[in-house]
Amino acid sequence: MSMLEGAPWLLAHRSMLPVNQPRKFSIYGQDYVLWRDRRDQIHALPNACPHMGAMLSEGWCVELQEDDSSVVCPFHALEFDARGCTVLPGKTQKTLPMMEPLELVIQGDFIWTYGGKEPKVPIPEVLNAIADQYDFIGAIGDVSVETDLLSMLLVMHDYNHQNGTHRELFRIESVNFKEFIDEGLRSEAFFETPTAKPTLKEIWQNPAVLALPDVLQAHLENHFPSLVIFHGDVPVGKVAQCHLFVPEADGRTRTYVLLFGQSKSPLYPLLKGSFLKLAETVVEQDAFILERLYGETVPQIKLNNEVGMDWVKRNFSQWSDTLRSSEAL
Repeated sequence: MSMLEGAPWLLAHRSMLPVNQPRKFSIYGQDYVLWRDRRDQIHALPNACPHMGAMLSEGWCVELQEDDSSVVCPFHALEFDARGCTVLPGKTQKTLPMMEPLELVIQGDFIWTYGGKEPKVPIPEVLNAIADQYDFIGAIGDVSVETDLLSMLLVMHDYNHQNGTHRELFRIESVNFKEFIDEGLRSEAFFETPTAKPTLKEIWQNPAVLALPDVLQAHLENHFPSLVIFHGDVPVGKVAQCHLFVPEADGRTRTYVLLFGQSKSPLYPLLKGSFLKLAETVVEQDAFILERLYGETVPQIKLNNEVGMDWVKRNFSQWSDTLRSSEAL
């Protein structure tokens, strides 16, 4: 259960899949190719061509008749439809399915999957509510980090690392923790982070730092295990910065951000790109420190306000019990 099988994972936002451009995604140690056709339908197949294992994500897409589309192997140009069928050279009829499609759960622009495992925990509805209330700004910071899922989640729920990992550019001076609300697989954290005034160099690097308040009132909404939402108020509006996590393999975890916003100032549209840059910086700084941790170190020091990390450890260790409880409902 090191990758929490039975949980839903958000593979992508629809905007991350340009029409007819196949892209590789990984989950639970398996690679898949996803593509979106001109009818806005999204398909997913194993990424290895069943002929000689070429990466289908390095190929291209073609539109077929009868509202169908296919992904084309870059090696021998074999075309595979959404069911994994192809037409072999010299033949006229399609083969039986030669690959098992990855089951997707499409909710609006959100592309969820259970990675081929039996669903045990429902998909959180919060992203649908955010999409209804906020404007979508964009997706940013999509990286694969050489770290296990537990380490990724611990860092993302470590409320003491803000003034270390994220000091550069954000110039966070301290973290004043207020409250943690534990609701099982959902939690909320509230804290304040006083920030120093940005330098001229930092303003030049990212003008959005001018929109940050002197004291950032942080409200984090956590949905175990795949989602952390930063709800923030800034002088020009509100933002919902959604951090997503996907277990690609035992020692590799993918993370990215979906950013949503609400405007309350004429300056807001001008700063959308800068807000994306800020979110990208957060991901870059977290990825940097994650790949510089000795994962086998046994902690001998416990800091104040590690309640978020304790929440992650408990839910991770009790995951099997959680699944049994869900089956009994």
